Amino acid sequence: METTKILIVDDEENIRHMLTMVLKKEGIDCSTAANGLEALDKLVSENFDIVLCDINMPKMTGLELLDAISEKSIETTIIMITAYGSVENAIETMKHGAYDYINKPFRQDEVLLTIRKAEERERLRKQNKQLLRRLNEDYDFSRIVSADPNMDNLFKTAKKVAGFKSTVLITGDSGTGKELFARAIHHNSDRKDKPFVGINCGAIPESIIESELFGHEKGAFTDAHKQRKGMFEEANGGTLFLDEIGELSTSMQVKLLRVLQEEELRRVGGDKTIKLDVRIIAATVQNLNDLVKKSGFREDLYYRLNVVNLHIPPLRERPMDTVKLVDHFIERFGDKLGVPISKCSPEAMTMLEGYHWPGNVRELENTIERAMVLCDTDSIDVDDLPAKITEFNPSPKLDLPANNLSIKKAVYHIENVLISKALKKTGGNRTAAAKLLEISHRALLYKIKEYQITD
Repeated sequence: METTKILIVDDEENIRHMLTMVLKKEGIDCSTAANGLEALDKLVSENFDIVLCDINMPKMTGLELLDAISEKSIETTIIMITAYGSVENAIETMKHGAYDYINKPFRQDEVLLTIRKAEERERLRKQNKQLLRRLNEDYDFSRIVSADPNMDNLFKTAKKVAGFKSTVLITGDSGTGKELFARAIHHNSDRKDKPFVGINCGAIPESIIESELFGHEKGAFTDAHKQRKGMFEEANGGTLFLDEIGELSTSMQVKLLRVLQEEELRRVGGDKTIKLDVRIIAATVQNLNDLVKKSGFREDLYYRLNVVNLHIPPLRERPMDTVKLVDHFIERFGDKLGVPISKCSPEAMTMLEGYHWPGNVRELENTIERAMVLCDTDSIDVDDLPAKITEFNPSPKLDLPANNLSIKKAVYHIENVLISKALKKTGGNRTAAAKLLEISHRALLYKIKEYQITD
């Protein structure tokens, strides 16, 4: 653990000496200052975890020192020392930013208890600052790994829209990173210090989704034993991420549209109107435009959501990204798992590049983590990969003759290819192959003989 650094500020030398002796016995690093001006010079040039400061001092009082520390944005925890009977002055200093106070004459155990409480506060403050910094780094656009030129335009658009309240609709297959983009937009906006609240519209039962989104009053329905805020209120001032927006029922679409248009809501069972300031980012794997044409999604809500559209292409359409993502996940999981794995063998990388990744980036991430857990060397090899990747064979091309316009010849060619593939997959088991081909066993035997296929 780091040693706590304390600056003792008091115009009485015996007080400074006594506090120094007491605190050094506890392993605390102490410095002293005889007045506020001297203390301020030290605070500007050095970092102190805690300042133990008298209120009444010449040249610069404790209250004036507090104000100067605030003006210079010096981060430290301040404990005031006050003469007995001057509690009002101590309370006044706490209004100006002091953490606590102790009375003169003070007992040794009282001083140490107050210091220990301040140490815990300082530890939590530093930890919180570190977590916030890490959070902002994790959701920075630079953390979204890609080498694909088409993704550059996506990043540029997302960065531009981050500074505005405009609604964003993110589309793409499952596992492409839609929520990652949503969080990056939020954390690069002026709302980053406000809540980011996410809800999966497809995972909430229809019976309670209105209450989840808009909240409810006590007694609004059978199980409403107390008032509850909804997701919109929780996200007020920040961003609400509506994942799988295409799963909302038509009735909920109407209610959502009204809230988006009026920027206000009423809780279920309530009559009070609540004003909102919420930035909406929606996401879906579905084609909402097709849903609109089929009357499965309201056209007015679609246009309200689709102010800025970001479409994230699947990993199979970004072949340049596989290698870069593999390297990224190896580095990340190396730190997380504490394993000395730094690379992927050329043979394993070839298989990873050749796989079609139906689960996209999320599937690749899980695959690399699994491989690193199972790996016994410093390099991921073929044996560390799951069978679905090592045994994957892309569908063969039909390669129809360029000048062939005969349907009969084309059907012959296609059937020949598919039957050969089915027999290979089933190890020559004709009954199983017939099931894969969805034809009868007798029809398969006839075609094998007709096409002279050897299995």
